Amino acid sequence: MNDFKSLTPKDTVSELDKYIIGQDEAKKSVAIALRNRWRRQQVEPPLRDEIAPKNIIMIGPTGVGKTEIARRLANLAQSPFLKVEASKFTEIGYVGRDVESMIRDLVQLAVNMAKKEERSEVEDKAHEMAEERLLDLLLPSMPKPAGSPRIGMDANGAVEGTEAPDEAESTRDRFRKMLRDGKLEDKEVEMEVTQAQSMPMIEVFSNTGMDEMESNLRDAFGKIFPKKGKMRRLKVAEAFSLLKNEAVEDLIDMDNVTRQAIQKTEQSGIIFLDEIDKIASRQGGGHGPEVSREGVQRDLLPIVEGATVTTKHGMVKTDHILFIASGAFHMCKPSDLVPELQGRFPIRVELKALGKEEFFRILTEPENALLKQYVALMKTEGIDLIFAEEGVLEIARLAAEVNQKTEDIGARRLHTVLEKILEDLSFQAPNIADKIFTVTADYVREQLTDIIRDEDLSRFIL
Repeated sequence: MNDFKSLTPKDTVSELDKYIIGQDEAKKSVAIALRNRWRRQQVEPPLRDEIAPKNIIMIGPTGVGKTEIARRLANLAQSPFLKVEASKFTEIGYVGRDVESMIRDLVQLAVNMAKKEERSEVEDKAHEMAEERLLDLLLPSMPKPAGSPRIGMDANGAVEGTEAPDEAESTRDRFRKMLRDGKLEDKEVEMEVTQAQSMPMIEVFSNTGMDEMESNLRDAFGKIFPKKGKMRRLKVAEAFSLLKNEAVEDLIDMDNVTRQAIQKTEQSGIIFLDEIDKIASRQGGGHGPEVSREGVQRDLLPIVEGATVTTKHGMVKTDHILFIASGAFHMCKPSDLVPELQGRFPIRVELKALGKEEFFRILTEPENALLKQYVALMKTEGIDLIFAEEGVLEIARLAAEVNQKTEDIGARRLHTVLEKILEDLSFQAPNIADKIFTVTADYVREQLTDIIRDEDLSRFIL
């Protein structure tokens, strides 16, 4: 079970502030939702089972941080997190993915997380096992049990006794020390490497569960066509890596991993449903794509309300999975969703559009700020890239201006603007003699003014 009890709502907001500028209301809502996961765990059953998660729907234009908030929240909680576009799903009977596939994907992510945790616990033991196995390959002639005569031949063909057990063990210890010191890295050993048997191509025609059916068929054929071994000569380093991976697979208890994964999914899983506005019906149904849109909503409803989904790892209940939905809702509004689905998202948060001030902060404040990324990239060419403050302000102003004149794509506009500003520098970087380059306001205007002045051209370039 994830231990996120130390994260108070204030702590969560502080962590989100490191990566996301503004949107305080949305941060506050998700921080409370995360804390409520822990609070629920402290409640004694059977009341605990009655406490349902308060799902959130975030409303706001593209590029204002909706997806980033959900992704960073999952990292903080160390929870299985899946981001899916609602528009990828279609009603049963139409071409598209089955809505239950997102639960199966979430479980697989949880299995990978649990397996990674288990791997860290058996890492030391696997290292020892791989080391012993590699020494067996390096020293194939091990001493027989004590008391058994060992006969060998010297270089002249004369019969002689082989190493005594103590001497052989001493040789093994010497090789072990050399192996640990990296002195045997370039040596080669011959070992059997397992490789998966190729399986026949199979096409499955079915309205539902195609993803799950394909996965089950692969597992079944994996047993029918077992892995085969092939003798290969490998460097010691590569052989050790393969042997360690095999040892890890042998030591991991997959039954325990599966149990932990299902528990993680049911108790702390988070699903981010992006573009939920794309499945809202604006005409109340009737014909065309509107039928499918309402159908997707009806199929989503039992999953969000709480259902039991069959996966290859077992039955998974969705009652306590946290769903965070988001959409721009330019052409429709949340009330266009079917009433039952609206009711399953009781918390609604509106994210605000970003302006010049927010763009300036986005460029400079976050730990992974765009300007820091470009400075690091140019550093690889030996160039010290410096952004003057007035240059950064001009970038923020021009990006906001383009968003007003054309489509408002939020902070994503900064990527486009910066790429255009630094295009010449990026191209000439390996050949530039002057290793210090300063981006000033004049330079920014020089690179962008003509494009921004021509509104038709800016639509295509920026």
